[in-house]
Amino acid sequence: MAVLQKIREFFVPPIEFEPEIIVPAPLTTYVIRPLTNQYLKEILKLNLRCFKAGENYTKHTFSYLLNEPNSLSYRIVTPHQSIIGFIFVMVDIKDGTGHITTVAVAPEHRRRGLGIKLLRHTEEALRKRGISTMMLEVRVGNIAAQNLYRGYDYTIVQRLPKYYSNGEDGFLMVKSL
Repeated sequence: MAVLQKIREFFVPPIEFEPEIIVPAPLTTYVIRPLTNQYLKEILKLNLRCFKAGENYTKHTFSYLLNEPNSLSYRIVTPHQSIIGFIFVMVDIKDGTGHITTVAVAPEHRRRGLGIKLLRHTEEALRKRGISTMMLEVRVGNIAAQNLYRGYDYTIVQRLPKYYSNGEDGFLMVKSL
């Protein structure tokens, strides 16, 4: 039984939080920086704020992504170096593809173009590496994210039945770089 619990914890974090009241943060400037292991704790906290239980990644998953040689990751920070967003992309040089595994912006900093800023930065880094195609999955019910991606030239190419752990379908979206 302990083995099954350990496997379950790998995929679904055991921590649940009460919903927080979101108050927009004061306007500020933002800078994109590389994301490394030293920021793991901050990323875990932000991840839990941005995604509901069962939708968020575990410490093990983030550790893997931060240490995987074929992964790129960036953080977006305020002038006080507070991390308010991140993006992780797996890169397949042979296929010329980049796969966005997760992207998040703190709720109080949303609707300021920061998701697009992270996408632009990442796509430019991938173009320099010869990557020609980007892909991602998004929940069918996440209309806000779909609209963000569509507005930045991503196209739905496939519906993924029961893709997410709660049984919700996903869409595969693709963009040519």
